[in-house]
Amino acid sequence: MAGRKKKEVQPIRPDTPIYPIGVAARILDVHPRTLRIYEAEGLVRPEVHGRRRLFSDNDLVWIRCIRAMIHEQGISIPGIKRLLELAPCWEIRECPDDVRKSCEAAFDRAMGQELRRMREEKKRREAAGDRKGPAAETS
Repeated sequence: MAGRKKKEVQPIRPDTPIYPIGVAARILDVHPRTLRIYEAEGLVRPEVHGRRRLFSDNDLVWIRCIRAMIHEQGISIPGIKRLLELAPCWEIRECPDDVRKSCEAAFDRAMGQELRRMREEKKRREAAGDRKGPAAETS
């Protein structure tokens, strides 16, 4: 056993889905049904494995923002959805620049799909060992 290498412990990234719906609900002090409603309305997209929904730390930060918009600013869920079609979350919440720049849960629905596509492409390239990017793929 002396020759066995220890694995380096990596910190959990904030976008890693690790919290089942019940745990996420307890952390946020809401009923799990509330999280299902936000999901049904398209405000949050937990990762789904079979019938299990898993939330990341970024999801929890975003849900706190949603709840603040609802309870502190009096914006309805349809109102939040409409606003997100027009502006990114940091403009709606009026987040200071330092908060916005450090917030990994920042949500811009207009850019969301493109950013997700780009991240997935980057992950695929990294998994394949290709860090050159799409421009290097043309020959």
